[in-house]
Amino acid sequence: MIRRREAVACDGGDWGDLPPLLRRLHAARGATCLADAHPRLAQLHAPDALSGLADAVALLASAMEQGRRILVVGDFDCDGATACAVAVRGLRLLGAGNVLHAVPNRAVHGYGLSPALVDELASLQPSLLLTVDHGIACHAGIAAARARGWQVLVTDHHLPGATLPPADAIVNPNLPGDGFPSKALAGVGVVFYLLLALRAWFRRAGDPRGAADLSSLLDLVAVGTVADLVPLDANNRALVAAGLRRLRAGQACAGLRALVEVAGRDERTLTASDIGFAIAPRINAAGRLEDMAVGIECLLSDDPRHARTLASALHAINVERRGLQQQMVDQAERALARLDLAGELPMVPCLFDDDWHPGVVGLVASRIKERVHRPALAFAPAEPGAAMLRGSARSVAGVHVRDLLAAVDAANPGLVARFGGHAMAAGLTLAREDLPAFREALAREAARLVDPALFAPEILSDGELQPHEFDAHHACLLRDGGPWGQGYPEPLFDGEFEVVRTRVVGERHLKLELSAHGRRLDAIHFGGAGEPAQGRVRIAFRLEPDGYRGGDAFQLVVVHREGAPATTPA
Repeated sequence: MIRRREAVACDGGDWGDLPPLLRRLHAARGATCLADAHPRLAQLHAPDALSGLADAVALLASAMEQGRRILVVGDFDCDGATACAVAVRGLRLLGAGNVLHAVPNRAVHGYGLSPALVDELASLQPSLLLTVDHGIACHAGIAAARARGWQVLVTDHHLPGATLPPADAIVNPNLPGDGFPSKALAGVGVVFYLLLALRAWFRRAGDPRGAADLSSLLDLVAVGTVADLVPLDANNRALVAAGLRRLRAGQACAGLRALVEVAGRDERTLTASDIGFAIAPRINAAGRLEDMAVGIECLLSDDPRHARTLASALHAINVERRGLQQQMVDQAERALARLDLAGELPMVPCLFDDDWHPGVVGLVASRIKERVHRPALAFAPAEPGAAMLRGSARSVAGVHVRDLLAAVDAANPGLVARFGGHAMAAGLTLAREDLPAFREALAREAARLVDPALFAPEILSDGELQPHEFDAHHACLLRDGGPWGQGYPEPLFDGEFEVVRTRVVGERHLKLELSAHGRRLDAIHFGGAGEPAQGRVRIAFRLEPDGYRGGDAFQLVVVHREGAPATTPA
């Protein structure tokens, strides 16, 4: 069902020369002036309110002064990989001469700083461990590191449990009582803020290291922030917009420029959507199927030729990932169809297949969520035949999936071996034999806590475009008027059109020629080949430049047709 956003007056406030269409769209998303619509770096919240920051800076500064070895421990998703690259690059910019990095292998170590990973890191002889994008749930691993005499500094953004790990310092905007205004920082954003605070410490001391240009890291900050699907509040939008400016100006690190190239994107017009659909999946693929060390090496490379080699390897892994994902999604959809036919579709579907890959279950959960418009979980063996399962959850607006898992854990102590995450995404581990009990417990807590009305499929539209707004000029305004993303959605419009003709392209997609306002309009519906269109239709669509045809060409990208399920690009 298509529902239109409530119109918001945008006559007051200083909007500068922002075009009327963009003014209307930003006002509907809560902006009241140009500074809200396009926040700048000067508007970033100061780091001072982040609790634990003073202790964290003191730890880093002491280690650097004494020439001790700092080991950055990353994570195996795009946020964790970019956070690792930002930490390593940033510490070196600030004068650290003894910085190494490591990352867990999903298949070998599992998530985060585990005791097994600590044992493996011992040969590197670190003095200070800096975790990025994880650590808040790594009690055992941090205890094992401290037992070896290492200091541990945790930077994370995931929600903490009832107790905090025994680290020397923790920086996380979501700690209880933390006063930082933006709780939406991604892991890469948290470590960037730590570097800002460290630079400020050097500046106050009159140290020349305080002159380091940390803006050179913003391309990586933008990619990690968009990839992790954290809400793009004003603070995150300022970070992402600044990073996109660097990317578009050709000032990104060699690895990101190479990834843009292998993804077939034009860096001069890159958008947050390009990051989400083209750049991030290629980085993520390494951590899903192989070893994220390849992805981090690409992001740390300053040699364009070497970066292109690594980016090509990531591209090849991503092709493999897409094939495996499609196979798993097909199996999941068949399982859902059987449940639906039997009238047994649960409030929160929880699927498992013994042959699924644990690195891809998050993508499967996301597709299930899109199909049934409700939270979904997907599980796979931690490794072939393993007794432990790794699961991934994805949610819909209004259902905080990490809190839902916390409720299951509180009502059934010991059932879930480990869990963590945030509102829209979470991960967990449990014993294979406990999956039936977990499904029952999840169903009980969902029935108690979740309003089924949230599951009604709804497409939220910005209303109709005026006839004169159907052109390449306005398509480019929309493309460049963001950044758009999670919590600050990309503009979506609706209207009624006459279908003139259609044809299938790429086997799965439907090209349409539409008629409205006395003119012909080109449109494409990704994944819509199986849904015939004729006569008069109402569609929800995005207006985009048509990069394939170039010039002044533009097209309507159909997201939903009345009577057809919503789809997302492949």
